[in-house]
Amino acid sequence: MLKHLKGKAWATGDDIDTDQIYHGQYLPLTDPQEMAKHAMEFVPSMENFAQEVKPGDIVVAGKNFGCGSSREHAVVCLKENGVSCVVADSFARIFYRNAIDLGFPLLECPGISKMVKTGDEIEVDLVSGDVINFSSGQKLKGHPLSGLELEITEQGGLLNYLKQQ
Repeated sequence: MLKHLKGKAWATGDDIDTDQIYHGQYLPLTDPQEMAKHAMEFVPSMENFAQEVKPGDIVVAGKNFGCGSSREHAVVCLKENGVSCVVADSFARIFYRNAIDLGFPLLECPGISKMVKTGDEIEVDLVSGDVINFSSGQKLKGHPLSGLELEITEQGGLLNYLKQQ
């Protein structure tokens, strides 16, 4: 069961759209490993993200993360890079839904972008919504996934969940 995720934070700002997370010029790519090489390369100050991110790292964002088009590629490239979850002040609904459908953990946590900077070590409790920043000692409570959303995420996505039903 998903519960505590601990890792290095990669902090970004508000209104990061899917074209910044995974640019449209790469849409012809179908291999997730190739897609992962282009994750976040159009996000200011995160151009080297795909080369430096480590499995278990956590993306921390401001408001409206994942706005723009409905491309699932934005979730796939983060997941393929080993990002354990995204914690944001708020999510665009389409990114939020795609993340659940693809079994990618996320947590909405208003105020998180003011509490965490790149390089901080944080822990996210997906069940309680608690976020601890070990680098600063600060704690914040977010809005955990609903029961069904958490079940779908734990099953690895909507297709796996439906196969189990």
